[in-house]
Amino acid sequence: MNKHSISRRALVKSSVFGILAASIPNISYANRMFEPHDEAKSKNLSNRYPAISDEIVSEVVGKSHFDFDRVKELVDVRPELSRATWDWGFGDWESAVEAASHVGRRDIVEYLLSKGAKANIFTFAMLGAYETVKAMIEFYYGIQKNYGPHGISLLAHAKVGLRMQDKMSDNQISNSKRLIGYLENLGDADGNSFEELTVEKEKFLGDYKYGEGDHEGFSVKINMQNMLSLGAIGKFGGGLFKVKDYEFRYNKFPTVSISFQLENNNVVSLTVKEPDLILVAKKV
Repeated sequence: MNKHSISRRALVKSSVFGILAASIPNISYANRMFEPHDEAKSKNLSNRYPAISDEIVSEVVGKSHFDFDRVKELVDVRPELSRATWDWGFGDWESAVEAASHVGRRDIVEYLLSKGAKANIFTFAMLGAYETVKAMIEFYYGIQKNYGPHGISLLAHAKVGLRMQDKMSDNQISNSKRLIGYLENLGDADGNSFEELTVEKEKFLGDYKYGEGDHEGFSVKINMQNMLSLGAIGKFGGGLFKVKDYEFRYNKFPTVSISFQLENNNVVSLTVKEPDLILVAKKV
C-alpha cells in the first residue's frame, strides 16, 4: 500500500474525532445558551425588555421641559434616549425634543439634536428657522394648522422661541420675529378658537372614579394656564377646551370628548368618549 494513502477506516475514524473535537466548544456554548436564567441577573429588567423601561422614557421626556442637568445624565449614557417619546394620555404623544421646544428651552433642544433627536416643524419654529418653516409650509400648505403636543400651535412655538432672548444673537432674534410675523399673517397658524368657560371652574374640580382600583379614576385640576385639566387620579393632565355647554375637547383632540353631568347645579360625574369607548366616572 502506498505509504501516503490512508485507509477508509482510518479516514472515517479521524473524521469522527475531528467533528467531535470541532464541536466541543460549540456544544459547551449551546449548553450555556440553554441554561435556565439566573433570576439574580434578570430581576432588574423591565417587563418590556428589551424595550427601554417606561420609567426612564417618561423621565427623560418629562425632564426635557426644564431640567437640563438630569437630561444630560440620562442621555449622555444612552444617546438613544434623545429620541424618547411618551404618551401623556389619550394619544398625546410627545418626544423629548418636542418637550423642550414648546417651553422654549433652546439649550436643551440643541443638546438633544446633537445626540440624535429628530427635529420637526415645531422645533424649527421655536428655533426661529424662518426659511426652513416657510419652505415646509409652502411645500405642504396646511401643515401650519397642525397642533404639536398638548394642542400647542405652531405660532405659539415660534413665540416661545424668544424666551431665552438674552442668550440669542441679533440674527436669531431677527429671524424669530420675522417668523412670528409670517405665521401671524397666514391667519391659521394658531389653531382653532374655543369657547370661554363662563361658569366657576371650582365646581368641576375633584376626583372621579370609574373603578375600584387606586388608579381607576381621573382628577380635574386648574393648570398653570388657569384652565381646567384632566389627568390620571392625583395628577395634572391635558387641558380641557370648551366646545359647548359642559362638553370639552381634551388638548383639542377631535376624537376625545369630556363632558360633565350635573344634578341640582352640582357636578356628579364626567363621561369620556373616545372611538369605541364610552367611560363614566363618578365624582367622589
